[in-house]
Amino acid sequence: MQTRQDSRPSFAGNVAHAIGCARRFIERLAQPSFVQLVLRIALAVPFWKSGILKWHGFLQLNDTAIDLFTDEFKLHLPGGPYPFPAPAVFAFLSACGEVGFPVLLVLGFGTRFAAAGLLLMTCIIELTVPDGWPIHITWAAMALGIAAWGPGVISIDYLLGDRAYRS
Repeated sequence: MQTRQDSRPSFAGNVAHAIGCARRFIERLAQPSFVQLVLRIALAVPFWKSGILKWHGFLQLNDTAIDLFTDEFKLHLPGGPYPFPAPAVFAFLSACGEVGFPVLLVLGFGTRFAAAGLLLMTCIIELTVPDGWPIHITWAAMALGIAAWGPGVISIDYLLGDRAYRS
């Protein structure tokens, strides 16, 4: 004869069931297309926030942006630090990249190109601010992931035919 205690699931059975439910919920939430969109937005935000502050008007940089590349920012290379060559050009290119690449990423248009551009910018930023490597390596990992696995289904690139998926 079975008692009521025998028909109840054990503590281990309850834990296993709860873990299974949590796993299924996460699998439903973390769909690849959603994850790729979140990665694109997460990489775009810090660059956009930095880039938008460098502009005074249409194609007019703030004086502060040029001053940063002239006086503050240095390339930390062996034997250095060295000043940026052509600081006004670097300031302009940086500001353009920090605004343009995030827009492309969020739209999912030219996504792999934009990710490669932000990866290159991240490398230059790392040479300029070497103590920021914990954040920079995160940006680099996101850019590499986007470049490797593409923009995902929620993108203009997908609509235009970029459906190449690398596993």
